[in-house]
Amino acid sequence: MSQTNIFNPFGFGETEKKALDQDGHFLLPGILTSETCKQLTRSLARIQPLRESKDPQLRHHSGHAAEYDSYVASLIAHPQMLDLIHKVLGPDIRFDHCGTLNRPPGHQGFGWHSHAYADDQPELGLILVFFYVNGFSTDDASLKVVSGSYHYRDPAIKGRTDQELRSGWLNGKKHPVTGDPLDIEVLEAPKGTAILMWIHAAHAVNARKLDSPTRWTIVYGYRNPGAESSSRHITEEFEQSPYPGTASLLSSY
Repeated sequence: MSQTNIFNPFGFGETEKKALDQDGHFLLPGILTSETCKQLTRSLARIQPLRESKDPQLRHHSGHAAEYDSYVASLIAHPQMLDLIHKVLGPDIRFDHCGTLNRPPGHQGFGWHSHAYADDQPELGLILVFFYVNGFSTDDASLKVVSGSYHYRDPAIKGRTDQELRSGWLNGKKHPVTGDPLDIEVLEAPKGTAILMWIHAAHAVNARKLDSPTRWTIVYGYRNPGAESSSRHITEEFEQSPYPGTASLLSSY
């Protein structure tokens, strides 16, 4: 049975893949349909109280969002999602995780960091797909990146502030492809934007303004199998009783 489109028409071919592989991230502005945005907003608003709970068992949902909402789960193996992921990772893929990244009014943001996966095996990739349902401006819960940083495959990039990153990890490093000095870039995303990012890329998030509404965001992770993934968040219950269409994507290897 056919499924309703989650993406508006867009192009992602060799040129776009080359740009992703050069810089480590790629924006697809306004790719989410209006209905997808409505559905995700409802789902994320329903999940948010769990994220804010002081009960660790309830907060557990944060890295397992698809296990708490059937619509969120339905996107894991959606044909358009898998078509995009195959264009990035190739034929052999596994679902890795799905987490909420909502930023309510006054959220203080998040410092510079990166993540690990097959650090010494560049042939294996883990791609993050961020859905920014209601978008963000450059000065309001914006995503910050460092083009080219993912080539270093350093899982321990840290920096509480931009200045700390510049004087620390960033100092003296150059883009391995372009030769330009690495520097910080602040992104902007209109409503319904998806951003692809390799997991080793340095990234951070600016604070959300007090008078702004919640920034509704979710991230899906997919990878080439072949190594242990510390970011894999799939409970035994979900793996044993998978959402329809996801069974072949859930194993570690």
